[in-house]
Amino acid sequence: MTFVSNAALLDAVVLAVVSQQAEGSYGYRITQQIKEVLDVSESSLYPVLRRLQKDQCLTVHDETANGRNRRYYRITELGLVRLQGYQDEWKAYTQKIDTLFWGEMP
Repeated sequence: MTFVSNAALLDAVVLAVVSQQAEGSYGYRITQQIKEVLDVSESSLYPVLRRLQKDQCLTVHDETANGRNRRYYRITELGLVRLQGYQDEWKAYTQKIDTLFWGEMP
């Protein structure tokens, strides 16, 4: 698990967004929340959702809303463990960068 690749960062961001909704969230909503802070296309996020589902970090179920099918994603226990790893790694990474930018941190 390392933030060297954009794929790992997207995995971490998707897991973080999905984890914020106990009942889960649907694909379009997830992509809109991420697009508020990152310049990323919807077409690059849906493969991330599928990969995280395949890796058993997310579960999926479909619901009908206003006559349209919505695919809802919910984080699993494995997904929570992976998210915690990403969060720990991000904290260590940003502390190192902060040290480079501003010198030793207290």
